[in-house]
Formats: sequence, structure tokens, C-alpha cells
Amino acid sequence: MENLKDIVKFLDTYLKTDEIEDRSWNGLQVEGKARVNKIIFAENAGKDAFKKALEKGGDLIVVHHGILWKNTNPSFRNWHKERISLLAKKEVSLYASHLPLDRHRKVGNNAQLLKLLGAVIKKEFLLYENKHISWIGEFKKPVRPEEIIKKLNSKLNTKCVSLLFGKKKIKTIALCSGSGGSASFNEALEKEVDLYLSGESPDVYTLAKDARCNAIFAGHYATETLGLKALMEVVKNKLKVKTLFIDIPTGL
Repeated sequence: MENLKDIVKFLDTYLKTDEIEDRSWNGLQVEGKARVNKIIFAENAGKDAFKKALEKGGDLIVVHHGILWKNTNPSFRNWHKERISLLAKKEVSLYASHLPLDRHRKVGNNAQLLKLLGAVIKKEFLLYENKHISWIGEFKKPVRPEEIIKKLNSKLNTKCVSLLFGKKKIKTIALCSGSGGSASFNEALEKEVDLYLSGESPDVYTLAKDARCNAIFAGHYATETLGLKALMEVVKNKLKVKTLFIDIPTGL
């Protein structure tokens, strides 16, 4: 069992929470009981995750997508009040890490995607508020895009959408977990990588075809579970708490 304040301090420091501006209010979003015995990890904050966390005896929930965003109304009313009440009744805390978890060099979603595929980090990729949030990776030996798709579908339990208009063997890959939008795709074109990988697909079919570029979209949810699982292993080894990952796929 650990003190909540000590856990929050560890997470903030390890994830370098203060190093990047974000739409998410990263860090402790809901404060519950002072002592934590079990931490639940889940992709999205919401009723489904909260109910399952309570069923599993969680004292703290760590998520990638929290409930407090700078472009939304923060008032605790209506449906928002209902889900907050689930946590308040049992004094369960909520911690969110959005971009800090995406960009972390070790446990980050993007770093973990490269690790899953067998590529190594070579360069920074995709600037946001003057900080990079992802990476360009390189394979030791070129691989066929079909092999990458097969591995992603199998390991992430997803169904990739692919635009294979480029090279038949992949050496370099730029990626952005979740949703990188057209900005990250355009930067990948400028960097002349062999493959662009993300979760959601912007409307880039014609652009990819004209530019003779390969692109794979493996699902927003699927590409953002690896970071949480890797972070959970670090927490389990560093802190005296129980941990559990709850999988709640969205199909998106």
C-alpha cells in the first residue's frame, strides 16, 4: 500500500507531465482516499471503466483520456455529475496522462508501438507546442507492410485500414498513436519515410496515392493501450501496490 500523494509524485516525475502543454489537465483529476492498495489502468475515463474499477477493488484509476479537458465545460452536472459520483462514493482517485504518455521514450504509446514492430527510435517526430510527441523509427532489416499489418492485427486485436501505394519493403516508419490527423501525415511525407502509422485515418487516400506513400491505420483505441500496459509494469515494480489493466475496446 502506498500514499496517493507519493504515487502522484512518482507518475508526474516519471512521465514528465509538466514538460508539454496539452488540452488535457494531466495529473490527478479526482482526489480520493489517501492510501492506495490497488491501481486500475484503463484507456478511457467513463462510467464503464469506473464501474469495472470499483468491482475490482481499485483505489486509483490511471487513464490516457481523462475527464477534464481545457476546451470543455468543467461543470460537474448532468451526465458528468453521474460519473463523478461513482468515484466520489467510494473515494476512488483518477489520474490522467495524455500527451506525456504518448511521447515518453520508454513507456510511451509511440515508443511501445515501435518496440512491438521491432523498430528502434531514430528521430523525433511531430511537434506540438514546440515539443515533439512522437518518433521516427527504423527497422534493422526492411520488412513488408503486409507483415506489419499482420502483427498489428494479431497483437492489438484490431483490423487495420491500409493504403499501400509506396515501397514494398519498409525501412523507416513515422507514427502517431491515436489520431495524428493530416498534420502528422503531411510531416511524414516531408520526412520521406517508407510508412506512416496512426490510429485514425484522415481523408488522405488521394494524397497517399499521388505521393506513392504507405499508410496504416490500426485504430485509435488499439494504438493507445500499449503505453498504459508498459506504465503499469513500471508501477508494479516500483511501488507497493496491486495493478490491473481493464480492456474496454471502443471499435474506433
